[in-house]
Amino acid sequence: MARILMAKPGLDGHDRGIKVVSLALRDAGFEVIYTGIRQRPAHIASIAVDEDVAAIGLSILSGAHLGLTRKVLAELAVRGAADIPVIVGGTIPAGDVALLREAGAAGVFSTGTTIPDLVQGVRDVIAARAGVPA
Repeated sequence: MARILMAKPGLDGHDRGIKVVSLALRDAGFEVIYTGIRQRPAHIASIAVDEDVAAIGLSILSGAHLGLTRKVLAELAVRGAADIPVIVGGTIPAGDVALLREAGAAGVFSTGTTIPDLVQGVRDVIAARAGVPA
């Protein structure tokens, strides 16, 4: 099954949600690598490249989701890994979903997303990258 990197960029230290999502993805058959809290975008991109992940999941509750997502995407591009899809979850205002998509996020899951919908959404993103049906 696909390997996914789960990361919390920035200064937000609330990690209950990302741990729940990581366990759900693991239970769904993904190999999950969790970086822990307060990671820098450059470090997240570096781990993603080193671990050859199929996707990155960012959990952001601080309100800095647009800036941090853009920084992770830029760091991936610097490393020649812009093809690794970045999925963003957390406290995302509805009006920012389109902005995250325009910035390059492959998926956006706000609070209230069900676990089955999240797992299927991650599968869809990874399948789209591989060019196969989910």
